[in-house]
Amino acid sequence: MSIFENLSNSADKGTEASKELVSKSYEYSKLKAFQITTLSISMLAKLLIIGTVLSLGFIFIAFSGAIALGTHLQNMALGYLAVGSGTLIFAFLLYLFRKSFDKKIIAKISEIFFK
Repeated sequence: MSIFENLSNSADKGTEASKELVSKSYEYSKLKAFQITTLSISMLAKLLIIGTVLSLGFIFIAFSGAIALGTHLQNMALGYLAVGSGTLIFAFLLYLFRKSFDKKIIAKISEIFFK
């Protein structure tokens, strides 16, 4: 009977080990989801705050540059047209290189996710 008792004890130990593994895996998944969620929210908050400040700064620089350029050219409309055209060209260049931005973002997030 000792063989059957040993087999029963081994099965019980295996069952307990598998229950513990499932429990620990579930806890790890919850912690990983929490980490990714908090990092994502943190990145979005920083992006929103920094993006807002940068946008305001860019707007003020664009207006002052347009006024200065218009004064230099003695035509305000040409100053605003030049600054607006420069902004559109910059936006078009960003659009052309958008895939490289995507690759960098995916690489950065994959480092965080698979860490």
